[in-house]
Amino acid sequence: MITYLFPGQGSQHKGMGENLFSEFPDITQQADAILGYSISTLCLADPEQKLNQTQFTQPALYTVNALSYLKKIKDTKRRPDFVLGHSLGEYNALFAAGVFDFATGLRLVQKRGELMSQEKNGAMAAVIGMKINELENFLDNDNNVSIANHNSYLQTVISGLKNNLDTSILALQKLNSVTVIPLKVSGAFHSPCMQPAQEKFTEFLNQFTFSVPALPVLANINAEIYHPATIKKNLSAQLAGTVRWTSSIEALLAYKNMEFEELGPGKVLSGLVQKIKNNT
Repeated sequence: MITYLFPGQGSQHKGMGENLFSEFPDITQQADAILGYSISTLCLADPEQKLNQTQFTQPALYTVNALSYLKKIKDTKRRPDFVLGHSLGEYNALFAAGVFDFATGLRLVQKRGELMSQEKNGAMAAVIGMKINELENFLDNDNNVSIANHNSYLQTVISGLKNNLDTSILALQKLNSVTVIPLKVSGAFHSPCMQPAQEKFTEFLNQFTFSVPALPVLANINAEIYHPATIKKNLSAQLAGTVRWTSSIEALLAYKNMEFEELGPGKVLSGLVQKIKNNT
């Protein structure tokens, strides 16, 4: 059995998607028409240095992930047994499962990125070397900092308003064997700070009708397989909710001989899967 994995924000880099845009010109043109700018120019050259801005990162990653999937299907003629995406990558998992077409997915992530970019004064940081339950107990006294991503047993991302997060970072840095790395993001993603964006996105989602998934898709919000009735609820909750990556990989590893392949730029998710396998 095989699961295709799709990365989220943080995996983007200038030059991603090379050769894919020319191989899928119709979809590339479709993306340009929806976005109002050249997606290939943004990804390959990034002349205006916008690729790392959330409202541009999300459509760019979604497009490259989608083209990577289409390329894989074209080359292998084989569909995966499961699909899973990390944060933004969940939209590619749903696209791969036929829940919506490429254009609909792009409109969703374009709006998602736009709304998330409007929530300012937030920050995020990776915490390495501390178990999730220990970190949760550590943060209990600070309701303004929350866990955004359960990435592996000893790698977690925290999120909150910058002033609050800075205080938590200073306290964590005093602990032995704990490494804290501030992330280059513009907002407190996957935290209650995203609730205003979540409310607006919920209204936007209500304009769309989605299809029943043709492949099993695990949801970030609860590590459970998507039910057709939960699509809008899950996508809305994901903005301010925790990405339960570790639990999702654990659920997939319960299947005999499960293999994983990451599609899209980078190998961040492949590394996290290996850490989970190694119990680290």
